[in-house]
Amino acid sequence: MTADLARSSLWRDRSFVLLASARTVSVLGNAFARVALAFAVLELPGAGPGKLSLVLACQALPQLVFVLVGGVIADRVSRSRLMVVSDLVGAAAYAGLAVMTLTGHAPLPALCLLAVLAGTATALFYPAMAGVVPLIVPAGRLQQANALLRVAMNGAMLLGLALSGVTVAFVGAGWALALNAASFALSAALIGALRLTVRPRKAASGWAELRHGWREFASRQWLWAIVAQYAVVVAAGNAYVGVLGPLVADERLGGARAWSVVVAAQALGTIAGAGLAARVRVARPMLVAVLVTFPAALPMALLAAGASLWVTAPAMFLAGVATDVFGVLWATTLQREVPEEALSRVSSYDMFGSLAFAPLGLLIAGPVAAAIGTGRALAGCAGLVVLATAGALLSPQVRSLRAVDAGGGVEGDVDVAVDAVAAADGDADGDADVGSDVGSDVGSGAADSASGA
Repeated sequence: MTADLARSSLWRDRSFVLLASARTVSVLGNAFARVALAFAVLELPGAGPGKLSLVLACQALPQLVFVLVGGVIADRVSRSRLMVVSDLVGAAAYAGLAVMTLTGHAPLPALCLLAVLAGTATALFYPAMAGVVPLIVPAGRLQQANALLRVAMNGAMLLGLALSGVTVAFVGAGWALALNAASFALSAALIGALRLTVRPRKAASGWAELRHGWREFASRQWLWAIVAQYAVVVAAGNAYVGVLGPLVADERLGGARAWSVVVAAQALGTIAGAGLAARVRVARPMLVAVLVTFPAALPMALLAAGASLWVTAPAMFLAGVATDVFGVLWATTLQREVPEEALSRVSSYDMFGSLAFAPLGLLIAGPVAAAIGTGRALAGCAGLVVLATAGALLSPQVRSLRAVDAGGGVEGDVDVAVDAVAAADGDADGDADVGSDVGSDVGSGAADSASGA
């Protein structure tokens, strides 16, 4: 079946359309919240950078702390019901933030509590979402499904970011937060209509399930090698997008308007990348996924070298394309290689590991730039991305893991050039991997990274 036919049939599938619609609505609302929450806090009496940082930290920290708990819960109960509960908690949190912003009565402890609830909702939602796609999509269409979901979500994010500033300016941050709360409620209603089979409760304790998820994660060298790679890549990317890039834009590119062009170019690239990923077929998906991470270092290196806005923006577009090609290949490989009953726990370890150094990247970027200069700090970020990506290529399983189609056969390799890269070591490593793979006795035999975050 051609890719076009596969995509067409997916859009005729009720469950997939419900899931895609829910994610599109929710991501659109979250895009509003990114801008609205910052301005909502800053508009409150006595607010300043310190209060804003505290509220945002209260939202971000639970996403890291509770994601492993979310993985265990998602593998023990109905994933769709957990997603509904998470969305309703998110709706309540943002509704509360909206009310406090609109009334002007917002004690700091209450702001922090609601921010914690919003972050916890995200931590519970992500692992469940990662495990739902294989339950509603045939194995042979997982890659198309992941790509289409990312196209829809990236488009919603781009639209939301584009409209958020206008919305906040015209109706105020409080009403923008209220729109986000409504988006969560609508997402919950759409996901509630999925009608997935209720999962039988497991007799094992939560700690036992957490340990079993760790064994599933640690037994696959390709999995933990790439998560380790992305712990560095995400930290460097956070430092670049959150601190260093805006500093350079303010110094010599033209300020916030210029930086918005760069960020918009990346967002457009993610949409194009997801569309490309829906069509490509590669025999070694993890090798390709790692190789396409190298372009993430390009815009950092160009800005470090003094490149102009109109050179940096195309590089960010390319980095966006690469990001979503990676994301689709990663999510699809996780769904194919990890047993379904452990998929949410493994995905939670993926998110936890990938985000492990993300706060550190934001924390030290400013002081490092002040100490050695923004250009050198950017060059350091680019170097970290290249080194981490090259390190992941040292894994024999990353280089040799082959995609398996729905019928159990190996998919054809469209990327002949990429296959040639692996040919030098593929035959030698292939036999050795079978014997050395500590995960060979796990149920699957042989996802999106939070980067996407």
